Amino acid sequence: MFSLLRGLFRSEPDPREARRPLWNAVVATARMPHWYSAGGVPDTLDGRFDMISLVLALVLHRIDQDPDQALAGVQLTELFVDDMDGQMRQIGFGDMVVGKQIGRMVGALGGRLGAYRAADGSSELSAALVRNLWRGQDAPEAGIAHVMTEVAKLRAGLAAMPVDALIAADTLPGQGR
Repeated sequence: MFSLLRGLFRSEPDPREARRPLWNAVVATARMPHWYSAGGVPDTLDGRFDMISLVLALVLHRIDQDPDQALAGVQLTELFVDDMDGQMRQIGFGDMVVGKQIGRMVGALGGRLGAYRAADGSSELSAALVRNLWRGQDAPEAGIAHVMTEVAKLRAGLAAMPVDALIAADTLPGQGR
């Protein structure tokens, strides 16, 4: 009980907030119109979630390359969970449903973290993108090509950034497109 009350009246800032600019950059990158127009990713709630998961997975892969920054990856993932929770509540999901849905979303992110480790230009990456962004439906060839190219560019831009600069970033490579 004491720890609950102490948490309510805590004066120190939430350490996850240091990752808020990076989280905002992930969302902004995922919401760039080219993914939906040239890429043909469905501009739906699911499509937006899938794009956020894709960009977040690429950022987390880069953070994972520096074991000293593991906490930053955890904090960024926690912001993802908090944001998804808030979004679901905002569109009207009740308490009983939100927890189960968040569990599914975290599971989906975990699956994508593995799937998106596939090499740029590979058939494995293409299959993962079709499975996740288009939910296994017919995807436009030009759209797949566009997304594959943009993923490779984003991954290269992230690789060129030192991880400590990335976790302090408020924009991602290519975001100013």
